[in-house]
Amino acid sequence: MQPSPTSTARSFRELCAEHGLAATHQRQVLYEVMQAMPGHPSPEEVYARVKRRVPAISLATVYKNIHLFVETGVLKQLSMHHGSLRVEMNSVHHHHMVCSHCKAIADVEEKDLGTLPELNELPGGFQVERYSIDVIGICAACRKSAPRARRQKPS
Repeated sequence: MQPSPTSTARSFRELCAEHGLAATHQRQVLYEVMQAMPGHPSPEEVYARVKRRVPAISLATVYKNIHLFVETGVLKQLSMHHGSLRVEMNSVHHHHMVCSHCKAIADVEEKDLGTLPELNELPGGFQVERYSIDVIGICAACRKSAPRARRQKPS
């Protein structure tokens, strides 16, 4: 059973209140669209879907609100070196597999990488806020479509 629009609006207003944000119509649509999108969408992908519901919205507004959601903890930003801003709604601690060919990003649970140490501070007084591991490789789809020579491991 899908939540009613009224309960969705109420829970969005509560989420905004928790994070000190004004619950605007554009932010609500942006949030709802992102909840419905699988994976780790780029702002451009989010914009294309939000624009269907709010035709007057600009890409700059989508970027501004995504950055605001990240700053306030509503969303998490993935590693900044994937070529473009990528965000996610998954709040469970996990890591990512990134395809070096098609740039697809998939979640990998922490348990699948083995036990990792609790990090609070690193040498030089660097205080850890959070950490994530990116496993870089070639996804199954790219491996399947790649020429045989590229699929073999180098010796």
